[in-house]
Amino acid sequence: MTTDPAAFDAFAADYDDAFTGTLLGTWLRQRVWQVLGAHFPAGQHILELTCGTGTDAVWLAGRGVRVTATDGAAAMVATARRKVAAAGLEDWVSLRQLSWQTLCAAPAAFARPGSFDGAFSNFGGLNTVDQWPAIAAALGQLIRPGGKLILVPMGPFCPWETGWHLLHGQLRPAIRRWRGPATATIGQATIPIWYPSARRLRRDFAPWFRPLAVRSLGLWLPPSYLSHLVDTRPGLFRHLQRLETATARFTGGWGDHYIQVLQRHTQPPAPQK
Repeated sequence: MTTDPAAFDAFAADYDDAFTGTLLGTWLRQRVWQVLGAHFPAGQHILELTCGTGTDAVWLAGRGVRVTATDGAAAMVATARRKVAAAGLEDWVSLRQLSWQTLCAAPAAFARPGSFDGAFSNFGGLNTVDQWPAIAAALGQLIRPGGKLILVPMGPFCPWETGWHLLHGQLRPAIRRWRGPATATIGQATIPIWYPSARRLRRDFAPWFRPLAVRSLGLWLPPSYLSHLVDTRPGLFRHLQRLETATARFTGGWGDHYIQVLQRHTQPPAPQK
């Protein structure tokens, strides 16, 4: 089961103002960039899934990394293309409309096996599907042996979200991540959202990838829809940001998001008998 990627066209015009340009969004993205920079050196060719408005692709390209950036939402791809052009990075970033569904159905039709040195999907792109073994198989074919895969999904254990909604007497949203697919309203569409744990992804990706690290993201900091709290008390939350950076490797898959780093096995999985 998957979410129609066209639903995210409604986000394209406002996404940077609502998240990327906020203080909270800046802090969270910088944390992700530290990981991307550590694993994707200059000269590599990286596949980005659910690229959104292209902010990460532009950052990587500015560091000498060639990026094939994809998104299932046409409006997101169009916005990302304008951002890449404004940065003068058209030779470094190739943009294509590609949904998870299309990738899983025919990865070889998208690119040759082993075409990419690595891949990543940032800020919840993986939460719009529940076919993680199929995604693992598709990416396992496209990423060269030894290449890295970095995923930044929303996880099931977000104390900030649970505590905030319980404090306001809202039981259903407080536990929505624990009950299977939740629903989200985007524009005129209502879509399902899944919240895989780090353990679940390790298991589903295990035939093709081995886990290297998992770090919490947004454990001491609030979810993005509460970014106004950070804007009103930046000093307090700057201390919490430092605390989160210091403790992330101990708190694993907890938080609004988490960062999971995996590495492609040197050999593909054995065929099933």
